[in-house]
Amino acid sequence: MPVEPGSSVLTIDELAVYLKISKSTLYKLAQGGSLPGQKVGKHWRFHKDSVDEWLRQRDPVAPATKTTPKHSHNR
Repeated sequence: MPVEPGSSVLTIDELAVYLKISKSTLYKLAQGGSLPGQKVGKHWRFHKDSVDEWLRQRDPVAPATKTTPKHSHNR
């Protein structure tokens, strides 16, 4: 049965595939409270929408602010 859009809940295995990172990294992020997720019994579950928002908020390729040189040649 397909899951309705916006209500997707991912397991750690599914999230590892989705984000293309290791499960051990996901466990560290989730246990540290950095990655939005919750334990259901012994298992972690992640709302896809929350994970997508988390990714948008920590976009490593931020606009110009991170790539602007400290010294400007325009004087």
